[in-house]
Amino acid sequence: MLSQVGSRVDFLAIPLLATIALSASVVEVSLLRTLATLPYLLLGLQVGAWCDRVRQRPVLIAADLGRVVLIGSIPLAALGGALTLWHLYAVVLLAGVCAVFFDVAHQTYVPHLVAKAELPEANAKLWTNASVAALAGPSAAGLIIQFLGYAGAMAVDALSYLWSALWLRRIATPDVPGERSGRRLRHEIAEGLKAVLGDGIVRAITLHGTVTGLFQAMYLAINIVFLVREIGLSPVVIGALSTVALTGALVASVLARRLATRFGAARALCGAAVVYGGSFLLYAFTTPGWGLTWYVLGGVGTSFGISLVNVYCVSFRQAVTPRRLLGRVTSVSTTLIRGTTPLGSLLGGVLAEVTSLRATLYVVGAGLLLSTGILLASPLRKLRDLPD
Repeated sequence: MLSQVGSRVDFLAIPLLATIALSASVVEVSLLRTLATLPYLLLGLQVGAWCDRVRQRPVLIAADLGRVVLIGSIPLAALGGALTLWHLYAVVLLAGVCAVFFDVAHQTYVPHLVAKAELPEANAKLWTNASVAALAGPSAAGLIIQFLGYAGAMAVDALSYLWSALWLRRIATPDVPGERSGRRLRHEIAEGLKAVLGDGIVRAITLHGTVTGLFQAMYLAINIVFLVREIGLSPVVIGALSTVALTGALVASVLARRLATRFGAARALCGAAVVYGGSFLLYAFTTPGWGLTWYVLGGVGTSFGISLVNVYCVSFRQAVTPRRLLGRVTSVSTTLIRGTTPLGSLLGGVLAEVTSLRATLYVVGAGLLLSTGILLASPLRKLRDLPD
């Protein structure tokens, strides 16, 4: 969980570092997010096929150690007075490569550790860790930046990845490698793509994730700039607001299993998607003073909805996918979902420059709410629980 906190620290600290310390423009800040997610588009499919062939735990450890080196270079450059925007661009791009390997490997690894019936609970517990980190991370980032500066925040982040790698080494469950078919990598990638497109449930949740990923990337690309330059907030206040807004994620992680039992996982997923999309519209109403309430309400609703959506979508994908294809199906889904993020980040920055930051937030909210129709029109509407 500490590495999750660290990820939240750099998620807030790097855009703030570019915005305040390096005086980057809206487009330049959005490019940071674009480069961080570009590796999903470039490498996601290959990584998934490769992860189906190897043990996942060494991949997770290597990805964490790679981020230790990369993130650790930022405070060293800052202390030496040599930090530039181009240095940040290089770090976020290469750290994004490590994130691709980690994300695909960890979603492939979980079904090896628990039974299928326990997947929603296991994923909910993992999301609980992420939710607690999401709550602690922004406030921690704001306080660390306030007292230790941006270099201190990045140093803490680097150490968090080292902590994660050390704990991964302690997992006792045997890590069994996947089957080696002897076929070319592109043939195995094609098999994974066929599995995603051929299953109505996986196809729907992947398409929904792809569309929402585009609009969410637009929001993330301009959010920090909006809060700093239009609302006039300091890093500490931004961190505190983000922490309060993300309480919805913690509530969702606790209630995920209960909601799935009470209403059925499929119905809970569709309902969560509606809450997620509708809450995003509230961000656009944010103003200084009491108008910050809109930001908090939007954050609580979106973090609650997206947490449930992620838990149920991952559980459905793991439940309906044959074990030998799970790495490839995960990577294809992740690549399609994250592949729109670079475009969304760039589009958000450009749209904000051409129109305004607030107008872009309205576009994001409307797009996310309309995307709910993808799930409501899918085979999920006829289901209640995870298929056998």
